[in-house]
Amino acid sequence: MLALEHTDSSNKLSSAPFEIRPLSIPDVLCITPRCFEDERGFFSETYKASAFEALGIRESFVQDNHSRSVKNVLRGLHFQYAPKAQAKLVRCIVGQILDVVVDIRPYSPTFRQSTTLVLSAENRHMLYVPAGFAHGFLTQSAIAEIVYKTSNEYSPELDAGILWNDAELQIDWHLDEEPILSAKDVQMPTLNALLKEGRLS
Repeated sequence: MLALEHTDSSNKLSSAPFEIRPLSIPDVLCITPRCFEDERGFFSETYKASAFEALGIRESFVQDNHSRSVKNVLRGLHFQYAPKAQAKLVRCIVGQILDVVVDIRPYSPTFRQSTTLVLSAENRHMLYVPAGFAHGFLTQSAIAEIVYKTSNEYSPELDAGILWNDAELQIDWHLDEEPILSAKDVQMPTLNALLKEGRLS
């Protein structure tokens, strides 16, 4: 069940510490914190439960992760099965990445569709990814560090993924050369293979 409620959220944006914009899949959101800068540096609130709830995002985030990748590393497409499916709030604090999400909810009108967003330390965008999506990213800068919150803790027995270049998904990764992949990600199944297993719901 989605934690996002679109109704009446536009009235609350002007007073919120975040700007919010739906992507081509409306349940996936670009969230940009307000930033206060002066000669000393800057300050911004990157997460505030009451403000997120006012925007209809009612997740309880329970785990924070931090990853560092060199240029052309591609991680994904990852997700976690129910009953511990994960919503994520992703931001890039060093460098730049292309973030990719795929709707893997068979009941959804946007099932199989993907959407992308560039996240960087410069643009300060964050990506809200509800449960029911596979997530991955490509490092576009020399080094990139991302931090992200999840709504369920990591469960190895429920860890899963989809092949990054699944031909049916037609994801444009904007690659200039072959990506650097983990042994695990090279062997991920296609979405159709997962559907035949009957574990997606």
